[in-house]
Amino acid sequence: MYPISSHQLSLAVFVVTFVTGLPLNLLAFCTFVVKARRRLLPADVLLLNLTVADLLLLAFLPVRMAEASWEMTWRMLDFLCPLFNLLFYSSIYLTTLSLMGVSIDRYLSVAFPLRYKAGRRPAYAMLAVALFWVLAFSHCSVIYVVQYQGRGNDTEGNLTRCYATFTDDQLAVLLPVRLEMFLVLFCLPLGITAFCYARFVTIIRSLPLVSRGRKRRAVGLVVATFLIFVVCFAPFNISHVVGYVEKKSPEWRSYALLLSTFNASLDPIIFYFSSSSFQKISLECLQAVWEKLQLSRVCPCVWLESPEKVATEDSQILQ
Repeated sequence: MYPISSHQLSLAVFVVTFVTGLPLNLLAFCTFVVKARRRLLPADVLLLNLTVADLLLLAFLPVRMAEASWEMTWRMLDFLCPLFNLLFYSSIYLTTLSLMGVSIDRYLSVAFPLRYKAGRRPAYAMLAVALFWVLAFSHCSVIYVVQYQGRGNDTEGNLTRCYATFTDDQLAVLLPVRLEMFLVLFCLPLGITAFCYARFVTIIRSLPLVSRGRKRRAVGLVVATFLIFVVCFAPFNISHVVGYVEKKSPEWRSYALLLSTFNASLDPIIFYFSSSSFQKISLECLQAVWEKLQLSRVCPCVWLESPEKVATEDSQILQ
């Protein structure tokens, strides 16, 4: 029995992520659309951005699958290589920034409930989302700099690899930017998230009027978020530091990237713990899907029950 190769492992992870992540994130997107018809909150904007980031990554996974099936060679048009990688890597950091934004919203909602409720506006969350996109894309645009600084792809025979091997001149540009991405797009969001959720859990546990179920949901939200940070994003971002120290891309970097990719299947856990109303609307969406499939219809969410029928039992602690 032959050991599985790296490209076979990559193909397997990409397929599993696509098959599980696409329906879950489409369900989440549909749910947030329904919630927005009732009342749009800042947390909804941030979670919707998280969904869009996952869908952006999933949209380009078929390209990754094709690349893996070609044993990690690039057989598409040259200009698609940097464009694809820009969108792919940007989606990863949009996720870390969005998770940070959700943690800030949760903390402020319990630490300053009256003041925050009076001043919160979806427009502020939209501005934060716009900033997240600028940060992610501006940092990941180094891909274009590296790609066109020289031949960014190494050639082996007649086959060209996409954004996989680099010259010394390219590494001199790429490695410092990766280190900055580790600090700005990973460490900073992780630190802010850790502070906000530590305070969030402490305050929640001290409130006698909060039900045990909501406390469990709050703890579940925190645990799920940190598992995603540690398991999915930490190895890939640590490879930035190792690469900067060793002056080369670590050989295990591609395996760490698989964990970041699989995150697209795990983010719906964050949505599940976000609120009870999300859980109820998700069940309505699933029920609508089943009913419309029975009628051979295509889009389930257009015929959903009126959002006003959904119970609005969430307090300002978990929305």
